[in-house]
Amino acid sequence: MKGQKINDRYQIIKSIGEGGMANVYLAYDTILDRDVAVKVLRGDLSNDEKFVRRFQREALNASSLSHPNIVEVYDVGDDNGQYFIVMEYIEGKNLKDLLKKRGKLTVSEVVDIMGQIADGLSVAHDSYIIHRDIKPQNIMILENGLVKITDFGIAMAMNATQLTQTNSVMGSVHYLPPEQASGKGSTLKSDIYSMGILMYELLTGTLPYRGDNAVEIALKHLKEPLPSIREILPDIPQSVENIILKSAAKNPKNRYNDAREMYEDLKTCLDESRINEEKYVYQYPELDGDNKKFTKQVEQAISVEENQEKKEEIKVKQVTDEEVKKENKLLVILASIFVGLVVIVAALVLFLPTFLKQKDISIPEVAGKTVSEAIQIIQDAGFVVADDTVEISDDKIPEGNVVKTNPAEGTKRTEGTTVTIYVSTGDSKIEIEDYKGKNYLEIKGMLEANNIYVYIEKKEVDDPEKYQDGIIMDQDVEPGTRLGARDSITLYIPDIVTKYPDFTDGSYTVADVQKFCDEYGVKLIVEEVPNTSYNVGTIFEQSRSKGYTVASGTTLTIKVAIEGAEEEAPCNPLEEVCE
Repeated sequence: MKGQKINDRYQIIKSIGEGGMANVYLAYDTILDRDVAVKVLRGDLSNDEKFVRRFQREALNASSLSHPNIVEVYDVGDDNGQYFIVMEYIEGKNLKDLLKKRGKLTVSEVVDIMGQIADGLSVAHDSYIIHRDIKPQNIMILENGLVKITDFGIAMAMNATQLTQTNSVMGSVHYLPPEQASGKGSTLKSDIYSMGILMYELLTGTLPYRGDNAVEIALKHLKEPLPSIREILPDIPQSVENIILKSAAKNPKNRYNDAREMYEDLKTCLDESRINEEKYVYQYPELDGDNKKFTKQVEQAISVEENQEKKEEIKVKQVTDEEVKKENKLLVILASIFVGLVVIVAALVLFLPTFLKQKDISIPEVAGKTVSEAIQIIQDAGFVVADDTVEISDDKIPEGNVVKTNPAEGTKRTEGTTVTIYVSTGDSKIEIEDYKGKNYLEIKGMLEANNIYVYIEKKEVDDPEKYQDGIIMDQDVEPGTRLGARDSITLYIPDIVTKYPDFTDGSYTVADVQKFCDEYGVKLIVEEVPNTSYNVGTIFEQSRSKGYTVASGTTLTIKVAIEGAEEEAPCNPLEEVCE
């Protein structure tokens, strides 16, 4: 497909990825003069209605989401039966490649990466869109550290109709939530589980569940507890382990409700006051009845398959009347004992929970009150207050007063639950200045020291000579605006794009063109053509015209005049008389 134009607009430069459903190409947008990534549905699947609808659903889901941590979709369409999606081109590597190179990442790196993923997914979850295939291959990371979530190929809106029953169990088995493995379908919490497994892998460099086949791995997700990360990383902060424990819980009731809740937890997990917090304890049983039933069914199926390979002899024994009477008498005694046990167990099941069940009570409202007042109110309500408070910036609550609690006010918890108090440090925002003309690395470091998220974007310029590489040319926040922790700003630096000059203006030699191509990784083809209209050695034609963007790996063809008679066009007897 190299050189082909899709929709008479997107010119294919090279293949950059192949998948089971689609292939991805680096292409050049001839109208907007920019590089893009074009995902094209594989030709053998274009006639399969199920895959076409899945492909179109990806386009619909991704195009409805706008966030710095989600790959932007520019265009979708159908070109003579070729279904395609045009997306922003990401010059970076995916997390799988990064893990292969580094082995594992540091705690601060992982918290930052997972925070960006959770931040991006929170937008999807707000729209009730489940990604359903969170894995390192689908997370891109740019050189400046910005994370991009890709491939909403099997994502599905919660109010949409599933295509097939098997569609509910799609995704990589290594990151497969137990509810999907047991065939119960996906919820927002399914993405949370996959994020927990991903976080475990980024920190340790290993997957928590391994096996010889997909069924074995799925069974481990269903019934085996998460391996202790502290056995591999003894010094990991308890707050970080708690995030993994909560997100990778087998029972969805023990997980975060959605990505936004996980994002809020990630933002403060490295605060000094949280590093040694209490270990997260599951409130609900980890292996529920449905999972147990499904696990047993799979294990029985495997056992039956193994037993079918063995032929067992069945010996028939002749039984006398006297032996039958003895066995009947024994059965009556055993049946009586069994009935008695059933009655006792039924009574325990019916009445014991009534005696043992603790009453759920609401977390009281303490926002705006002093810490001492809040402690008293929380304790009077029957809860335990955590020893350490958490400090957070807030421009509405006065310094020293309570901002919120965890668990949140109004939520139901059992008596004796530990409640953490968040205390306001006041308004710690800084005033944004006009950063144009300054080095972006210097400004980025200064802003990030104040816990402000800084995004760097390259912007194409008409006259590259007017700008310096790495010098800020614009910003999306007006000078004088006040930003605080976890606010964001985008700084724009010039994208010095190289374009083809006019090699036919008479000032270039073939050697000049060859030097240009060598510098930018372009393959040069020189065609010597007899042409009396030009001096010998003159370049009179080039395949990529002036102003065309130079892309490494592409080919440029030039035609050079040499001596000799020009070839005459062959005679067409339909248009003229041939001699």
